[in-house]
Amino acid sequence: MGGMTHAVDSGWAKLQIEKCAAEKQARIDSNQDTIVGVNKYKLAKQDAIDFLDVDNHAVREGQIARLKNIRSTRDNAAVQAALDALTAAAKDASGKNEGNLLDLAIKATRARATVGEISDALEKVYGRHRATNQTVSGVYGAAFGEDSTMTEIKTLVEEFAAAEGRRPRLMVAKLGQDGHDRGAKVVATAFADLGFDVDVGPLFQTPEEAARQAIENDVHAIGVSTLAAGHKTLVPQLVQALKDQGANDIVVFVGGVIPAQDYDFLFKAGAAGIFGPGTPIPQCAHEVLRAIRAAHLPASA
Repeated sequence: MGGMTHAVDSGWAKLQIEKCAAEKQARIDSNQDTIVGVNKYKLAKQDAIDFLDVDNHAVREGQIARLKNIRSTRDNAAVQAALDALTAAAKDASGKNEGNLLDLAIKATRARATVGEISDALEKVYGRHRATNQTVSGVYGAAFGEDSTMTEIKTLVEEFAAAEGRRPRLMVAKLGQDGHDRGAKVVATAFADLGFDVDVGPLFQTPEEAARQAIENDVHAIGVSTLAAGHKTLVPQLVQALKDQGANDIVVFVGGVIPAQDYDFLFKAGAAGIFGPGTPIPQCAHEVLRAIRAAHLPASA
């Protein structure tokens, strides 16, 4: 068990999953693997899908109101005692008198402690795990071999680098409470194999943090990976944060699970391109490079 814990903590296990995912995506994009409806027998027109449109702002305000109500009606002394018991048990490094942390957490919950407070009580002792931010290299490109599409994009990248003095630089960002980053890592790997310089932001960034990192790293574009329906809130905030920090020339792209009905909204909010599920990564790279050229080499765009 200790070995697996170390493998997870070091990022090795996560990296193996991302490596397999990058290999699979490359096989799909190069038509080695057939996915019906994605790279073969595609519909000329996709049927509109009904979906639940949630107002993120209203949900957040509602949750804050509920938390305030709980904190004002519970026995806060009992809550603190339950949280202190959790911290004390976690401190017992010998394990002999550690007690059942799950049992203590349930008792704290019954006293109406929040998940965040229980987490904080344990963090005092254990600290908080932060995933090692690594990306695999060469995996995506290897599956394509000397494919003409890949060669063309690499040539365009080299031409940009010769004209601009450096390679096109992309930051892949995960914003808000979206903890699914495997797709973002696949995109980062693929773009790097195509010749881009790629930065990967940490999970759970605010739009302001992502904008600041993009500016500090002097990127040409940000690719927002969104799988948790926060795009209508977070993308406009990112575009605004870039403007507020004087970085209007950084182009913003959005990829992930985005209903077709939201495309116009995102374009009006400042997105330069939107890539839904099934979009081949070489196609994404072409569009990103075209937009970067238009922003930085307008004479040749």
